[in-house]
Amino acid sequence: MSASMRTKLGVAAGRSAGWLSRTITRGQGATISGRVINAIAPDALQELAEGQRVTLVSATNGKTTTTRFLATALAAGGRTVTTNSTGANLASGIAPTLAKAKGPGEAVLEVDERVLPRMVDPLGVELLVLGNLSRDQLDRYGEVHALSETWRETTEAHPELAVIANASDPHVVWAATPAKVTWVALGLGWRSDAATCPQCGALLQWSVDRFDCPSCGFGQPDAPNILDGTDLVLDGTRIALSIALPGSWNRANAALAVAAAAHLGVDPSVAAESLDAVTSVAGRYMSVPLGDGRNARVLLAKNPAGWTEVLQFLHHRDTAVVIAVNARVADGKDPSWLWDVPYELLRGKKTAATGERRLDVAVRLRYADVDYEIEPDPIMAARALPGDEVHIVASYTQFSALYRKHGHGR
Repeated sequence: MSASMRTKLGVAAGRSAGWLSRTITRGQGATISGRVINAIAPDALQELAEGQRVTLVSATNGKTTTTRFLATALAAGGRTVTTNSTGANLASGIAPTLAKAKGPGEAVLEVDERVLPRMVDPLGVELLVLGNLSRDQLDRYGEVHALSETWRETTEAHPELAVIANASDPHVVWAATPAKVTWVALGLGWRSDAATCPQCGALLQWSVDRFDCPSCGFGQPDAPNILDGTDLVLDGTRIALSIALPGSWNRANAALAVAAAAHLGVDPSVAAESLDAVTSVAGRYMSVPLGDGRNARVLLAKNPAGWTEVLQFLHHRDTAVVIAVNARVADGKDPSWLWDVPYELLRGKKTAATGERRLDVAVRLRYADVDYEIEPDPIMAARALPGDEVHIVASYTQFSALYRKHGHGR
């Protein structure tokens, strides 16, 4: 079915709105473009998805990178891929992405956790890739259990839907179980938001490599696919995950992407080998020149789980660290999450607090017994720190500002 005249009009108007947004430097134009498309043509998503095999990728942390990995893997397998590479993951970002498709192919789309249930039917989704669920912007998202329930309602309504899911996250296991699931055990990381059983509410028991509920029997499913160090064991075959992006969290993202690519018919070895070409994802991990011969690497961290992963990675490096935090709507307006992050891992490192909430950060660092400097501007803060290596760890709006100023073309 070809797009209706109304959808064609919406796409044309949306492109004009996006062009104007870029021209007057108000943004990349994806969001306003999609809002115009969906306002003019309410059925645009369904019509634009015609001819696409749609995969949706969602998680609290890592969905943008997993989406990029999967799109790269499918392209390496000879597929024609359409993807929202900028991370515009609401309906307003998905519509203009689909409008750019040159013909039938694979649509690999990152989608916001809250929006996921509303996207499955309009897009005719073939595959879901579900990474993790943790606390994130409670003033906007609500508790993790509530989000997990909405995902489960979706899989209960679509029991034949194929899902690639993280077997090591209780909330994801609960949400995915009613569907046709391929489990991937990614290891037990952040547990602080998964203390209780999503099925009965009892306290979960955690061992080295699994979780179980002693009350109702809910527990970690057996998974033939396991992330083992830097390798993915996929149906008994060991596949090396050689990736350029740092951190154990990105190996987990890569494992999900390779498993999803295999499900979609791409040789997993070909998929895995392609991922090393990904060196930055929508500005994540970009290098910013400091003007003194050094570069600072920028890492995005949005919530306690993400910050913990990043700080554990930096803990083992000889690096200076800038902590850049705002508390705007897109960051979550309540910065009390700072007290749930183990900033003690920065002890002994040259550290700076910056951003609009730099004084909140400074107080938290003081209680963590971390020596710090205070500087409003993250680049100036990084320049003031000694050492050959500097990392800027930024909340969402701090990261976005750095990306707008320094990230394009990198």
